[in-house]
Amino acid sequence: MQQEIIIEAGRTESQYWRDLLRYRELFYFLAWRDVLVRYKQTVIGILWAVLRPLLTLLIFVFIFGRVAKLPAQGMPYPVMVFAGLLPWQLFSTSLTECSTSLITNSNLISKVYFPRLIVPASAVIVSFVDFAISFGLLVLLMIFYHVRPTWHLLGLPFFTLLALIASTGAGLWLAALNVEYRDFRYVVPFFVQLGLYVSPVGFSSSLVRDKLGETVFVLYSLNPMVGVVDGFRWAISGGATPVFVPGLIASFSVMSLLLVSGVWYFRRMERTFADVI
Repeated sequence: MQQEIIIEAGRTESQYWRDLLRYRELFYFLAWRDVLVRYKQTVIGILWAVLRPLLTLLIFVFIFGRVAKLPAQGMPYPVMVFAGLLPWQLFSTSLTECSTSLITNSNLISKVYFPRLIVPASAVIVSFVDFAISFGLLVLLMIFYHVRPTWHLLGLPFFTLLALIASTGAGLWLAALNVEYRDFRYVVPFFVQLGLYVSPVGFSSSLVRDKLGETVFVLYSLNPMVGVVDGFRWAISGGATPVFVPGLIASFSVMSLLLVSGVWYFRRMERTFADVI
């Protein structure tokens, strides 16, 4: 059966979102390719997905738990740290992969038409694979420290989705900016490293709320990962670690703004990618 191809001014723009569905096989291919080559030619392979967060966990437990003696709220300190480290790893990895995805696929973008939004979206899948593998380590920690799961675990998919929304929104901004200004290749790793210590990964966010007050904490929650990390700990601790609802609303508002504005800016700059890249 022959297909009719119609070349018409503005047709591609009007059918952009329909083309996302038509090119879904390309999305699957790019995602699967990135998963296969991520740990290719490494000695321990996919075990890096476990080793990296494990080493970070040990450092945080030693510095914040043993040296600074920061309290853990509602669960053993190592479980609390890893419950914050897991969503942060998902956010930071997907943000980094998303921000460099257009540059990595420059040959494809400069030669073939397809909705460019597929490229950063497929890059997020790689980070989710790492997240799924590292989640097994969290399960082992919960078993070792006798942290019993409750119905609160049903909230984990929701907070995982929020982490992906935050990283995708910011990643779309950075991906588009990275095409025009290659300086962002050096800026992104710096902000990711800074964000690890600014976000409540190695400590409980309740320390910030107790010392600085609820008003300041809401401003602190404009960091979208504050709400995500608190949500993860709430789900894993069985509700023993409470979620500050105004802070969660603030985090969710920033995530939504990042995603909507990120898609808008990416679509605005998309038509110039093939020429500039």
